[in-house]
Amino acid sequence: MALSALSRMVGRNQAYLGQFVSRGSPRVLPERERRMLADFLAIDEALLGAPTPPDDVVAVPWLAVKAAAGVGQVPDERVLRTERLPRAALRGAGVAPEAASVIAVTGESMAPTLRDGDRLLVDASARRLAARGGIYVVRRGDTVLVKRLVPHGDMVEIRSDNPLWPVEQVPLAEIEVIGRATLLLRRL
Repeated sequence: MALSALSRMVGRNQAYLGQFVSRGSPRVLPERERRMLADFLAIDEALLGAPTPPDDVVAVPWLAVKAAAGVGQVPDERVLRTERLPRAALRGAGVAPEAASVIAVTGESMAPTLRDGDRLLVDASARRLAARGGIYVVRRGDTVLVKRLVPHGDMVEIRSDNPLWPVEQVPLAEIEVIGRATLLLRRL
């Protein structure tokens, strides 16, 4: 895609990004435009001049993975960009920065708890199912799902919060727990 088309995409005149690349004007892209471009190009905002996060902010990798709240999707596990989250939010969620990642939810099987387009903070160090269960991101075969899991010995109950979706009982060995969903990131 040409720079002129990208300029129009962010709501600027067609020479805007050409001037940014060739002349360095503006010196820094505004956050909204930088984020739109990073999302569209599937790159980290740092490549477009995003400032380094201060010490009280953690740059958490936002993966291209879409955890299906539905039948599942084959994952694309590249890092799209980083999501800057306050260190206190990670501490409050009980997630170590090195175990944290952000992924998107797609589908409606976990509604109303999780909606299509929501983002989740996933704790990859929490791969062991809690005795009373919880919401986890799991790999089942070639697909990645986000579901409510309840362990029953060597079996696991896979539940959707949407009552229209069936409850499944499968051997625990059939799934790989990627991590626990610890924080819902929803844009209002």
